[in-house]
Amino acid sequence: MIKIIDRLPTEQEYRHVRHLVLQYPERAGHPITDDNVASVFGACPHLESVVLSGVPDTTDRTIVILAQTAHNLQGINLNNCTQVTDAGALQLTAKPLPLQWIRLNGVSAITDATISAIARTCTRLVDLEACDLPQITPLAIRDIWKHTRKLRSLRLARCPLLTDKAFPSTPLSSDGEHVSETDPQDLFPPLILRHYAEILRILDLAYCNITDESVEGIIAHAPKLQTLILTGCEQLTDRAVDSVCKLGDNLDVLSISAVSKITDAAIVRLSRSCSKLRAIDVGSCDNLTDMSVFELASLSCLKRLSLTKLHKITDIAIYTIAEQATELERLHLSHCNSISLDAIRTLLERMGRLQQVVLTGVPSFQIEGAEQFSEQPPAHLDAEQRAAFRAYHGRRIGQLVDFLNEQERRQQEAEEAATNILS
Repeated sequence: MIKIIDRLPTEQEYRHVRHLVLQYPERAGHPITDDNVASVFGACPHLESVVLSGVPDTTDRTIVILAQTAHNLQGINLNNCTQVTDAGALQLTAKPLPLQWIRLNGVSAITDATISAIARTCTRLVDLEACDLPQITPLAIRDIWKHTRKLRSLRLARCPLLTDKAFPSTPLSSDGEHVSETDPQDLFPPLILRHYAEILRILDLAYCNITDESVEGIIAHAPKLQTLILTGCEQLTDRAVDSVCKLGDNLDVLSISAVSKITDAAIVRLSRSCSKLRAIDVGSCDNLTDMSVFELASLSCLKRLSLTKLHKITDIAIYTIAEQATELERLHLSHCNSISLDAIRTLLERMGRLQQVVLTGVPSFQIEGAEQFSEQPPAHLDAEQRAAFRAYHGRRIGQLVDFLNEQERRQQEAEEAATNILS
């Protein structure tokens, strides 16, 4: 078995290569084009997995060659290969390839035809990523729920046409009445399923146009979800969180950031129902206060916590984290406007397990010298954003604590000296 990364196989390797990963070939000094890939695929019959996200000009022709040659293809990553269309992708379903994972994120020309064909023909499918697909409608996603029985991970983030019609409905309506037969002219009647997605563990619906009804139906159909991403689903309310509570100790990771209608009361119920949560993101949930942080800090398994842009939280919440969230490894406090430098220093001193803390845009933390310990800001940020960027990892957190303590010591000495002079 040979795995080749960020270069093409040589002629001697053609019949031995099993895994070809072309993710960052330009960084390795081997820029690769679609023509280059097409020229070798026909001679590599034993390929089992292929990553082409580093060859964005990949075309349908190349996918057709791959599908015809690699009879044991188990996984393919076409992320951001924007020239691939249904014509090429459908070839992956035209013959019984043993595909177990497929990633089509950002392949914007893909339509319902490809997604439906994948759902109906790829019987071994375990992992499907179909994010950033502007043409996908509920029609195709309904086929996924109907036909894929081995799926463990499903990612559909930022598909703007996806609404409640794409997801399972509960057998009962909101008033407790059984759902009646629907109008046969309705293209998307309620999706009532007779089976459960017992194997599904990861579901990402970030920025889809769904309501509380979708979350209720999904939880009823997939009761063992461990990771649920609902970031930016703006129509959701506390009712959706109450549905999530039914996952209980199964739930491991939850993101409900930028869901502004959620209140403290829902977070309290969530914390007490899903006590095994390891990671939660409630950033930009504008209604949340210290009360939510009190509850989240009490979770004994919590490793990652994001409180970005929670303008209502105060130092009391920060001190509570320092005292109770002893297992926390990653903490995001960016743009929390009401927390003080003293609270941040206390937090950093007490939390020995902390491996990452992000303090970008915290007004009290814009102090001269703290930037020297920060990671470098991402290149896409503008000058103002780069100046405000503060993210600390690993040993740099300890260095930052030493710096803050030294600053405080100097300040105290200066204050004592001033007092002596005045006296």
